[in-house]
Amino acid sequence: MLRTLRVAGLAVAVLLVGAPARAQFTDPRTYDNAPVGVNQLELIYAHARSNTSINTALIVAGAQFELNDGTVDYTRFLSIAHRLAWVEAGVPIANLEGSINGTDIHESTTGDGDSSYQAAILVRGGPAMGAAQFAKFKPVTTIGLSLTMTAPTGVYSANKVLNLGSNLWSFKPEFAVSAPFGPGQKWEFDGYGNVSFFTNNTAYHGSQNLGQRAIPGIEGHISYTFASSVWASFDTRYSFGGITSINGVDQENGQQNFTLGTEVWITPNSRNSLVVEFATPVVHVNGPTYTGFGIKYLYSWP
Repeated sequence: MLRTLRVAGLAVAVLLVGAPARAQFTDPRTYDNAPVGVNQLELIYAHARSNTSINTALIVAGAQFELNDGTVDYTRFLSIAHRLAWVEAGVPIANLEGSINGTDIHESTTGDGDSSYQAAILVRGGPAMGAAQFAKFKPVTTIGLSLTMTAPTGVYSANKVLNLGSNLWSFKPEFAVSAPFGPGQKWEFDGYGNVSFFTNNTAYHGSQNLGQRAIPGIEGHISYTFASSVWASFDTRYSFGGITSINGVDQENGQQNFTLGTEVWITPNSRNSLVVEFATPVVHVNGPTYTGFGIKYLYSWP
């Protein structure tokens, strides 16, 4: 039983802490145009609960996990080849608890999660503009590219039951199309395609080598602007693959996950925003079944 809980705890870190507070989704309208020279600070709180398997390699009957995650995230918008681009970095601090029904196993850990970094650019529909130019800009269809990386900076010990770090690197390239439409362009569709790649955890259960194949995913988001300061979205994501191996032996545990979510953005002025988000999977083959929500405060300044 001790080994079982350790495996599940590791996967919590990979799936939830490794992508700070964004759960399974890229935010809708991430690839909208914005003025260059702007800095953005995000303070994020996320909570997730699961009562079944979290790990993609092993189903743990009766397992329960609770994650509370606070993240500080910084973004800088800039111009590259006269196109809007941005760089972003985030560091989470989290508390993770886990237990298995019918046993006396209950563990808790608090500390740093894996940090994340992103570089992105709009290759179409996103000319680099200052604030004065941007104030006159009318939204158009954009095409964007990004690369997100997580680094193994989180707390990890091969001898502990629960870990906040994953002890591996991950890389996620993403292709995005965003298109406003409808009367007054109050509606917007976002389509994202991405693939997550992972290096191996060479200290799994002490000295074993845990590998995971790539996880492709596609996302669709529909959002509507109710007023100049309020908009909301309906979010979907489908991902598959991700078979794991231990010391080169495949575990035959390919996953399929279909996740639904929603976000509400309140932006009273150009510098402040408040976001509430929720996500839950409706299909989870060898994947997590969980309920999670997040609250974000964003502050922007030139």
